[in-house]
Amino acid sequence: MKHILALAALALPLAIGTEALAHATFAEGKVVQGETARLTLRVPHGCGDEATLRVRIQIPEGLIAAQPMVKAGWELETVTGPYENSYELYGRTLTEGVREIIWSGELPDAFYDEFVFRARVTDRLPAGEVLYIPAIQECANGAERWIEIPAAGQDSHDLEDPAPGVMVVPASSGGHGH
Repeated sequence: MKHILALAALALPLAIGTEALAHATFAEGKVVQGETARLTLRVPHGCGDEATLRVRIQIPEGLIAAQPMVKAGWELETVTGPYENSYELYGRTLTEGVREIIWSGELPDAFYDEFVFRARVTDRLPAGEVLYIPAIQECANGAERWIEIPAAGQDSHDLEDPAPGVMVVPASSGGHGH
């Protein structure tokens, strides 16, 4: 009996790890208010047996001045639009910016890849809460839509296609007061 329990204890982290790898996630666990964050979306597989042909990231309100990293072998485009609010950045008032980043190329189902962008984390994003950043992975005959955001009190693990997220933390002491 002890051996069965020991094996179960060893298998549990593997099962949890495998499920976590099935979803698109960010390599970074947190972002800091008032700083520019580098975010790395990890795409673990294609759609069924199909290659990923397009990766789209929707930039939520409160992340501003987004800039995608060029990816060798992939085409890159951005969709700009108005922000819901205006933001001050380096003495300028920003009222619009990148709202979506789209990489087009080919990632075979058997391979893993990362898609990188940076953006300014404003203080409109509440510290101590997860910022969900929807991502869509498109294939020839389907898509993985990582866009579900949990309702208040709901665990993102209960969702079938949770949006990847990062924890927003307050700026360290010595920063601007509120």
